[in-house]
Amino acid sequence: MSNKRCPWVNADGPLLLEYHDREWGVPVHSDRKHFEVLVLSGAQTGLNWSLVLKKREGYRRAFDKFDPEKVARYSEREIQTLVSDPKIIRNRMKIEAAVRNARAFLKVKEEFGDFDSYCWHFVGGRPKLNRWKATRQIPATSPESETFSKDLKHRGFSFVGPTVAYAYMQAVGMVNDHLVDCYRYREILQDTTNAS
Repeated sequence: MSNKRCPWVNADGPLLLEYHDREWGVPVHSDRKHFEVLVLSGAQTGLNWSLVLKKREGYRRAFDKFDPEKVARYSEREIQTLVSDPKIIRNRMKIEAAVRNARAFLKVKEEFGDFDSYCWHFVGGRPKLNRWKATRQIPATSPESETFSKDLKHRGFSFVGPTVAYAYMQAVGMVNDHLVDCYRYREILQDTTNAS
C-alpha cells in the first residue's frame, strides 16, 4: 500500500502528520468532538493549523476538555484568566467567541437533539466526496460552507465565516478533501462505505 500523503503534511512535523493520518477528514459524530473542532477552527483564523495543534492540549485543559455546558457558563473573570494563559492563543475576541459559541451550541442541541444531526444535514447526512488531484484545486469555501456559515451566524455563532466553516467541514469529515493519490483518501472512503 502506498503511503503517499497530501502535500500539506510536513513529515518533520509529527503533530501535523498524526493529525493528517488519524483525524483529518474522518467523519465525527460526537458532540464533544464537534465543539472541540469548532473552538479550534475559530482560534485558527488568520494563523496556521500547526500552531493550533501545538496548543490543543492547552485548550483541552483551559476549556474544560471542550465541555460546552461548562464553557457556556464562563464569567468575565474566567475569560480574563484565559486571556493571560500562554498555553492557548491569547486573543480576547476568539476566547469570547468560544464562550458565545458554547451557548449557541447548546441552543442547537436543544433544537435538534444534538449538534451532530444539525451540521451533517448541510451535506445530506453523508460525507461529500471530492476528487482533487492537486492541492491548488481544493477550494477555500463551497456552496455548502456558505450556507452552513450563514446559518451558524444567524444562530449567534462567531468566527464561523465560509472559509472557517469549510475548514471545519474538512476536519470533521463532512467533506473528504484528501487528494485522490493520498492513502487516507481510500481508507476514509472505505470506512464510510462500510459504515453506511
